Amino acid sequence: MASYQAMMGNLNANDRRILTSLNTGASSLSLLGSSFIVLCYLLLKDLRKFSFKLVFFLALADMLCSFFSIIGDPSKGFFCYAQGYSTHFFCVASFLWTTTIAFTLHRTVVRHKADVEDLEPMFHLYVWGTSLVMTVMRSISNDHGNIARVGAWCWTESGRTAKVVHFVTFYAPLWGAIIFNGITYFQVIRMLNNAARMAVGMSDRAIHTNARTDMKALNRWGYYPLILIGSWAFGTINRIHDFIEPGHKIFWLSVLDVGMAALMGLFNSIAYGLNSSVRRAIHERLDLLPESVKRWLPRIAKIRGQQEESELLSLKIQDQQ
Repeated sequence: MASYQAMMGNLNANDRRILTSLNTGASSLSLLGSSFIVLCYLLLKDLRKFSFKLVFFLALADMLCSFFSIIGDPSKGFFCYAQGYSTHFFCVASFLWTTTIAFTLHRTVVRHKADVEDLEPMFHLYVWGTSLVMTVMRSISNDHGNIARVGAWCWTESGRTAKVVHFVTFYAPLWGAIIFNGITYFQVIRMLNNAARMAVGMSDRAIHTNARTDMKALNRWGYYPLILIGSWAFGTINRIHDFIEPGHKIFWLSVLDVGMAALMGLFNSIAYGLNSSVRRAIHERLDLLPESVKRWLPRIAKIRGQQEESELLSLKIQDQQ
């Protein structure tokens, strides 16, 4: 098929097998990581708060995105269509859920609003609705009689028009989410920095301690937009290169594209999911195990006193319920 050969460019069969294996391995790691977060939310009642509920839906989207990336690799047929559209839908949903987390943090910390739980229906409409619209739009100008593959993923596009639609329906909302998250976290961190400086000027130890605790947690939140950048920067470059030179595929760029994008779920599960609340809940469950069992488990650092990381909504509203 001409469109398939054009998309794969100069990659030989061995290169394609390497990309497929890389995609399967990296997606499996993401599937395991996101599934762990989903199970933690379902099994540990202590985590069923609004803040972690957003992380749960993020992990759920990552889990399904990784699952369909693994199972749908045939070069043609129904499963290839299922993979192409399903991965598109759930990957878009994944980075849109990160914007709801950023928005919630900003509304809670910067604007001091405690009504974010009331916005949950709007979050679902925004995430799942936008993902559905982007996925339906993706079918515009696709040649469904020919099937191509982007890297190790099935795709049904051919021609420049379909590639433009691909950019509009995937990479445009992706980079919009990256910019939104970056601006939001910058504003949150700047506000906490100002609060810390004011506390120092006022010699208020209590306020200063709280601000330092908030900053300790938020310092790493400031890096979270880099997860999306790291996961999709090579994919963006690869799509641009493919648009400019559709007959020439760069293997090393395809490797970085496939590997980093497939690891997005793992990165999200570590950054968003493995926070102090999760570690605390797991630690408490392990304490209930018999000593004979705990002897064989890895040593888990004890949580000191009542100090907790200020993770997402636990900063302001979880204790107000």
